Amino acid sequence: MRRKVAPDSSAMAAVGGGEGATEVEQAQLSTAIRNGEDLGPFVRRAFASGRPEALLSSLHHFARSKEVEIEDVCKAHYQDFMGAVDDLRSLLSDVDSLKSALADSTAAVQSTVGPLLAALDAYLEARSVADNLTAAIRAARLCSRLFALLARANEHLAADRLYLALRAIAAAERDLLPAAPHPTIRRMLVSLIPAVHAHVERKIFEEFSDWMVQIRVASRHLGQIAIDRASAARQRQAEKQGIRSGSTITTSIFRDHPYSLRLEEEEEDDWSGDDSDDLAAALSDGEASILDLIPLYRAHHIHTTLGLEERFRRYYFENRKLQLTSDFQVSSLTPFLESHQIFFAQIVGFFIVEDRILCTGGGLIAPPDVDALWEIAITKMVSVLEDQFSRMQTANHFLLIKDYVSLLGVTLHRYCYSVDPLLDVLSKHRDKYHDLLLSDCRRQVSETLAADKFEQMLMKTEFEYSKNVLSFQIQTSDITPAFPYVASFSSSVPDLCVICRSFIKDSISFMSHGGQLDIYPIVKKYLERLLGEVVDGSILHHIESRSLGVSQAMQVAANMVVLEQACNFLFRHAAQLSGIPLRIAEKVRREFPLKKSRIATEELLLGLLRKKINDFMMLTDSISWMADSPPPSGNEYSNEVIIFLETLVSTALQILPIQVLRRILQGVLTYISNTIMGLFLSDTVKRFNLNAVMGIDVDLKRFESFADDQSRLFTHSDDFVANELKLALLEARQLVNLLMCNNPENFLNPVITERSYNKLNYKKVITVTEKFRESSDRLFGTFGTRGARQNPKQKSLDALIKRLKDAS
Repeated sequence: MRRKVAPDSSAMAAVGGGEGATEVEQAQLSTAIRNGEDLGPFVRRAFASGRPEALLSSLHHFARSKEVEIEDVCKAHYQDFMGAVDDLRSLLSDVDSLKSALADSTAAVQSTVGPLLAALDAYLEARSVADNLTAAIRAARLCSRLFALLARANEHLAADRLYLALRAIAAAERDLLPAAPHPTIRRMLVSLIPAVHAHVERKIFEEFSDWMVQIRVASRHLGQIAIDRASAARQRQAEKQGIRSGSTITTSIFRDHPYSLRLEEEEEDDWSGDDSDDLAAALSDGEASILDLIPLYRAHHIHTTLGLEERFRRYYFENRKLQLTSDFQVSSLTPFLESHQIFFAQIVGFFIVEDRILCTGGGLIAPPDVDALWEIAITKMVSVLEDQFSRMQTANHFLLIKDYVSLLGVTLHRYCYSVDPLLDVLSKHRDKYHDLLLSDCRRQVSETLAADKFEQMLMKTEFEYSKNVLSFQIQTSDITPAFPYVASFSSSVPDLCVICRSFIKDSISFMSHGGQLDIYPIVKKYLERLLGEVVDGSILHHIESRSLGVSQAMQVAANMVVLEQACNFLFRHAAQLSGIPLRIAEKVRREFPLKKSRIATEELLLGLLRKKINDFMMLTDSISWMADSPPPSGNEYSNEVIIFLETLVSTALQILPIQVLRRILQGVLTYISNTIMGLFLSDTVKRFNLNAVMGIDVDLKRFESFADDQSRLFTHSDDFVANELKLALLEARQLVNLLMCNNPENFLNPVITERSYNKLNYKKVITVTEKFRESSDRLFGTFGTRGARQNPKQKSLDALIKRLKDAS
């Protein structure tokens, strides 16, 4: 920048003399010129004011003032200048000589160095060309490698080898992008690499999305295969145990199966139950393309390569969670009974796949994530089962769904999923299931009893005999009878056994395979309810509501004996199916669960027989209670009763078992004894004599003779007591003996009473003896003679009556 010079006073004075220019303006113009500033504003102002001559004059004066200054400076330095010129002239001569010398030296050097310089120029040119060629070759090699990698990446992309394409692109990015020989190529790589990544991500995402759709169908198929294999394994296990034990034994199927490699090829029947078997079975069933997990692993690996592993893991978990949630949708249009297999098979397949991915997915899903999915699933399944079971009103439907749930439990238990909440739901609804089952059995029992004509069952073939007798162990002999065979029971007995056996099977089917080992006490409890509430109650209702004849009542009583034997079989059968040894089950003594109906049946039969006896006892109206002589053959009613009893026995032997016939005969004879006692106590009999008593004594002897004749039928019975039937007539016999003895007063002797009159009641004896005393004047002629000596028997009888009245 130029240094600004302040205007001197002489110049200002010269300018000040200008034509009309002010002193200030002259100073400003001088300062501007000295500082090298632009004079345009001064010129424009001069022309604007119409005084350009004054400005021009000022400039001339300034120029003259400068010339004067120059002259003064030249005058001051002239001598020095002249001396310097002289020095320069002397120096110029020296320079000329030096120039000549240099020219000679230069010519000599050029003549000597010329060839060398030419060689050097050629070398430098060759070196430059070599450097260029080296750089070109290096760039060509880089381009060649780059284009080879890009071509290879294109080939991999075209062949859907996405991971190899990513490796090629990664190699190009790592090795060639920093050394790209040209900015254009670098820009191409910078735009190409993200594009390839985006293409690979989009492509693998499409494949993964297709796999997510396919795996739902595959999971359902896989779950069905796994459940079918579990069912087949259960059946084989039951068959093997049944062969070893002679019956079907149920065992818990929830066992610990540690994961292990199958090192040797096992037999087809040996089902180890690992996931590879389930997957292999599904693959062999034609689902290889759907069950292939390679697309998932490929997507995971490629996302890991792209650095997106965590995002892919979250995406996979969330989408599988959504799939699981959608699998829980239970359609209200389709009954759950029809859709429950698909519902549970979908869940089983889902978690088999997740278990395989957990084991082989390389961290794609973590154990806590699988546990979270299982918690969601188990909670939803429990909710669905609670809702469906609460609305279910059919035991068979209950059992079907329970059986499938238990198969689901054992299948997933092998994969270490906790299924305890499902078992808790089944246990919670166990009572409801059995209530429904008992309701079904009650209906079946009622229909069976209503359809029974209570006639002895005829079996024409050995198959019928095996089906209706041997299968329930109600045979009376180990020898196969001749056919046609007439059984001692009616058709309702095997039908009831079938119903009860089916109940046991259904009950055990519901409670078995649920992790509970000792199920026999529970089965026994429900079996007792079935027999005690349903069967016994139905038979009681049937007896009360249906008018049965004597033969039908006999058949029902005979059925009860066979049913008692069948009940023992049913409890043994329940123990066997429950896996309990028979020796343990038989230690518990059980009362006959149909005891009420058996008692009611025998009471019904006795009631019918009493009615028949009453019809014959109406002939007692013809008894002469004051007969002049005893009837030699007894009274007429006894003949009719004996004929009826003999007919009854001959008929009952064909129907009733011996023990029932014995109880019936004992009841009938007891009724006859009570009826005879009632005759003596009846108000219609005001008095009687010894002849009438002797006639009754003959009747009793006939009944006692009948009892003795029938006792031989029961001598082989374990609990038979000698003279048991005669004991049924004991009360009437003791009364007749008392009336016929010569010293009735002995009745008051405790020893004699306990030995000979222990069945007699004091009040009854008073009533009867008073009637007997009233006729004593005719029995003993001296009784009515005033003042005569009283008959000793009458005297003893009077004393007996008096003392009995005093005691009472």
